[in-house]
Amino acid sequence: MSASKSRPQWVLPVLIGLLVFAALPAVLASFDRGYFYQIANLALIFVLLSASMHLVTGVAGLLHLGHAAFYGVGAYTAALLTTKLGLGFTWTLPLSGLVAALVAFLVALPTMRLVSIYFAVATLAIGQMLYLVMLNWVEFTKGPNGIIVTKGLELFGFSLSGRLATYYTVAAVVVLCVVAIGRLSHSYYGNALRSIREDDQCADAMGVRTVRLKMEAFTLSAFFAGVAGSLWAHMTGYISPGDFKFSESILILAMVVVGGLGSLPGAVIGALLLILLPEGLRGLGDFRNIMVGMVMFLSILFLPKGLLGEVSALRLVRQQLGAAWRRTDNGIGIGWR
Repeated sequence: MSASKSRPQWVLPVLIGLLVFAALPAVLASFDRGYFYQIANLALIFVLLSASMHLVTGVAGLLHLGHAAFYGVGAYTAALLTTKLGLGFTWTLPLSGLVAALVAFLVALPTMRLVSIYFAVATLAIGQMLYLVMLNWVEFTKGPNGIIVTKGLELFGFSLSGRLATYYTVAAVVVLCVVAIGRLSHSYYGNALRSIREDDQCADAMGVRTVRLKMEAFTLSAFFAGVAGSLWAHMTGYISPGDFKFSESILILAMVVVGGLGSLPGAVIGALLLILLPEGLRGLGDFRNIMVGMVMFLSILFLPKGLLGEVSALRLVRQQLGAAWRRTDNGIGIGWR
């Protein structure tokens, strides 16, 4: 392969890496205000939440209305492990994801055979149940008073409490998770999930184990949401049930839809737009919510496939990561090696 053809395969990832780990930290350091660091970290966490929702809703086609609940499970797991057992971020990060995944697996057992709106209502009910547990189980979760997380970000005993250190930690975890989700989405496994989304009965007739794949996608999505919850708990130092209400699930779903269903780059763009736009319009006061709503409405009206639709996103991935895209004898790309 010539240098001109191979160059696009690494240019985009390198540019994204420079933006996330060099250009943006330099801008934040120049402002030297904690508020901007907080917004950057919040945007990164919602990028991970949107990407994890992309896996179950955009790729597998399951309308999930309770995603914020698993985000909350991860946050409360991190907070409780820290306050009651004294564990640090190094341990609570993976454990939060695993606990959220376990809860999602238990939820999926009775619900995964439901389809369409019935599954959506079931996840809505489960999400509200988990939220009410966080709110009312005062002896365990402290109820509406919330939990103060006594330990910030640290790695194997080394404190990462500085602004830049916190940003780099959150950015590194989010980038690794999004890359993992991208590999899953653009693989044979992702193709199987898309077949379920398009026609699960046809996929089942072709030998695809539809129920099992749906359960796996749902569980994996909850794992990454739990990781995001752990990041949120350690970053802010305080969590409460209000952070994980139903409205947060709708916000995450809106990010995926506005960005483009089935498009991982679209999910990332949607998350950045719906987090950063309200902050940019803060000077408008109460009118900013109207402006954000208008942007969402117009984007759906004129771009029904999203800001970066699935077809465009797949083309982008194949162009930029073509070396890892396996082709058949007739030149058709079918998935990762």
